[in-house]
Order: sequence, then C-alpha cells, then structure tokens
Amino acid sequence: MRKPLAIVGQVLLYGAFAGFIGVLSAHPVYRHLEPDQALLKLSFSHPGQLAHECRQRTPEELAKLAPNMRAPMDCPRERSPVSVELAMDGQLLARRVAAPSGLSKDGASTLYERFVVPVGEHQLSIKFNDSVRSAGFNYAREERVRLKPGQVVVVDFNPQQGGILIQ
Repeated sequence: MRKPLAIVGQVLLYGAFAGFIGVLSAHPVYRHLEPDQALLKLSFSHPGQLAHECRQRTPEELAKLAPNMRAPMDCPRERSPVSVELAMDGQLLARRVAAPSGLSKDGASTLYERFVVPVGEHQLSIKFNDSVRSAGFNYAREERVRLKPGQVVVVDFNPQQGGILIQ
C-alpha cells in the first residue's frame, strides 16, 4: 500500500520541481542589450616584441660560464608590453597597457574589455604598439562601421593576419 503512495508523491514533487525550473527559465526576462545598443569588444592575446636586443658575449664572459651554458649570444626573454588606444567618433574609449604574462615577463599580453555603444554609423580608430623600442604606435587602423541593434563587433590584433582586425 505504501509503494503506490510513494510513487504518486515522487511524481508530484518532481512535477513541482520541473514547473519551478520552467518558470525561472522564462522569468525574469534577460536582455543582453537595449534595442538601441550594440557591443564593441576589445580582445587580444599577443606576445609583444622582445624588449631588449640580443648581444654578443665577450670571450671573458663565455669563460666564466659553465661549458654547457656557453651560448655566444645573450638574448633576454622579456617581452614588451602591448599598448592600445581605442577611439570612437573622436572620443577616447580606452587607453590600456597590457603587461606580458609569465614569471620572466616572456608570455603574451592579454586584454579583454567590453563597451556598450549606441547603434548607427561610427568612425573607429585603433592604435597598437607592441615594442618598447619604437616610439608612438607601430600599428594603426581607422574604419567606418555601421552598428545594428544587438550587434557585437570584435577588435583583435594579429600581425600575421595584417595587424588590427575588426570583425
């Protein structure tokens, strides 16, 4: 006699739980962006150029090193931080410097940032510098973009694909 009651109780409890989950999946309504907004993402992971040039070791320096460590060139591993400037319609949105990762500062510089922007036509200006040995910015791109409601535009950096990418 207890078994049928237990089954009915389980069905009722599981049904109530499923109904509760169903209600929470639809309410409250989540809006990613307002109808008059778009999203601009600045996202890159790039190892900057080497911060210091390689140099030739002197014979005295080589003699002081263990035989298995006598490489004629001394090349520091440290990478340059990557500097970026992002402007839209002449207004600066971001000026950031992404430091290289790793204990020896020899890894990639990584940055991810989101900007909620109004829809419509805008002039984007992006500048990158991945070398402390050069002044100013060694990559620059300006482009006119038309943003639609809810559109996501990503600004990336990849020198092998031409530098600054707007997707």
